[in-house]
Amino acid sequence: MKKIFSEFKEFAMRGNMIDMAVGIILGGAFGKIISSLVADIIMPGIGLLVGGVNFSDLRIVLKQAVVEAGEVVSAAVTINYGQFLQVIFDFIIIAFAIFLMLKGINALHRKKQEEKPAEPAAPPADVQLLTEIRDLLKEGKK
Repeated sequence: MKKIFSEFKEFAMRGNMIDMAVGIILGGAFGKIISSLVADIIMPGIGLLVGGVNFSDLRIVLKQAVVEAGEVVSAAVTINYGQFLQVIFDFIIIAFAIFLMLKGINALHRKKQEEKPAEPAAPPADVQLLTEIRDLLKEGKK
């Protein structure tokens, strides 16, 4: 049992596992930010442009709700295509935001690589060995 626990601890404490956990947590928080951006800032503008339509409210009613004595006996059966459109818009905006973020990160990496002077390539092993032999021979003649 101790062996299994120690193996699990080693597995869970690997650097890449912790990095992945941090990434998942930050990704969840980023998703909430983007969802709020879409729902609270972008979609009202799009709704205004298309005549005040709230996409989340768009639906096709297949069966009306049954109401008796003011109580709902059976709920309405609907196809909520507006909610589906909302999720598609969310996905497109999230994908575009991630694309822009990765594009910026890649630009920073390229800039850092351009700033670094290119290191000369190390000579092959046989050339290094011959250089060492030459240096030893020079030391022996002195």
